[in-house]
Amino acid sequence: MPRPLIDHLWREHADAQLGQRRGPTPRHSTGDVITHAVRLADTGGLGAVTVRALADSLNIKTMSVYTHVNSREDLLVLMADEVHKHMEMPAFGRSNWRTRVRRLAEANLALLRTHSWMLEIEDPRLALGPGTIAKYDHELHAFDETGLDDLARDAALTFVLDFARASAARLASTPRGDFSEVWAESVGQLANYLGDEYPLAQRVGQVAGENMGGPYDASRAWDWGLDRVLSGLAELIEHDSAGDR
Repeated sequence: MPRPLIDHLWREHADAQLGQRRGPTPRHSTGDVITHAVRLADTGGLGAVTVRALADSLNIKTMSVYTHVNSREDLLVLMADEVHKHMEMPAFGRSNWRTRVRRLAEANLALLRTHSWMLEIEDPRLALGPGTIAKYDHELHAFDETGLDDLARDAALTFVLDFARASAARLASTPRGDFSEVWAESVGQLANYLGDEYPLAQRVGQVAGENMGGPYDASRAWDWGLDRVLSGLAELIEHDSAGDR
């Protein structure tokens, strides 16, 4: 009978309910299997993570993988939780809430850029994992001494993480390379095609393009967006603090 995913997630806990396996001792631990799966995803994306490919990388039979995980869907949850478990958590120290939130946003952007396949995992069961819960607990402390109640604190963290996730997805989909050469070759002809049409787009686009050196600047978009996130949170925090008086 398949073991519940939660037991696989908490397999290292002293009270783990994994029971005894029958037959010979496996050549690899469940942790080994998950680590190999993460490496496959980091190298070739989530599409590279198949049970057969994982078995080949471990030099075991395909069916042997199922002694460690119930399905590929469960495997993806285990992989994501493993990444969260080993994530380098941002240090908060005695910094103010703005600095703490900025650090946690930057840490999550870095994580998703390193493991971009994580953007494809939306399984709510990930919230059951020890690595994910530890990450959640640490990041909630970014809002210490802000006056936010528990529900608002959770919502504020979700707001920041959603921004980091959206930014990471945008960066992952942005073609690499220098746009300046393409722009230099195209700007004259583009002006001919446009003529007097779309004057607002032409005016704003020219100013933005000259300032950024192209139609999009990932660093600028991140900094500008994160500042807006912090401003929005400041309004919420200051409002709640005023209400406590």
